[in-house]
Amino acid sequence: MTYAYLRQLSDNKNMINQQNNILSFALLKGLNIDKEVIEYSNTNREIEDREDFQKFIHSLDSGDNIITDEIWILSDKVDEIIKIIHCMLSEGINLYISSSQTIIQSNSTIGEIFPLLNSIREKQKIKENKIGRPKGSRSKSKFDSHQKDIIKYLVEGMNVSKISRKLGVSRSSLKDYIISRGIKEMISSSFLEVSPLINDQSMDNKISICPFSDKN
Repeated sequence: MTYAYLRQLSDNKNMINQQNNILSFALLKGLNIDKEVIEYSNTNREIEDREDFQKFIHSLDSGDNIITDEIWILSDKVDEIIKIIHCMLSEGINLYISSSQTIIQSNSTIGEIFPLLNSIREKQKIKENKIGRPKGSRSKSKFDSHQKDIIKYLVEGMNVSKISRKLGVSRSSLKDYIISRGIKEMISSSFLEVSPLINDQSMDNKISICPFSDKN
């Protein structure tokens, strides 16, 4: 079955926008939505306390699809998103993110998953900043539009020179951008978190992979 997952949060986009974006994405991908699931909870609740969300995850079967508008609708905490993705992959569930046109499934690469985690980190930093541009904050860069590809290539082991040639940009400018954004450091810290999603999905590890899941 294919589920549209929506979450009503007072401080985020309304559900009509979520519905429209999900429906447009489903139409584009040729997916028929069988059921719409709506969760009502605030961002302060830990995933272990979101009983409705847990029940929904527990009800899914291998081969089921979940479509949501943005990754942070599932959770705005990186560690919780990692748990959720672990659970879905270990159960054979496919996750579709309409805003980024991303599909996460058993054959997904780390390079495809990391930008989603990075987007949550960036969103959290914005929330923590004061209104307006704080002193010393970074400005926009022409490389921002390439960030997803830059991260993907770095995760795949490509060096800066090769990436600059592939993108048709200056090597020195690209290197400065990677350093200023701390991209390599973020990848290094996240690799240990994300790599088990790709490298270890055996049934023997399901308990550790999915700590809040219990279908018994």
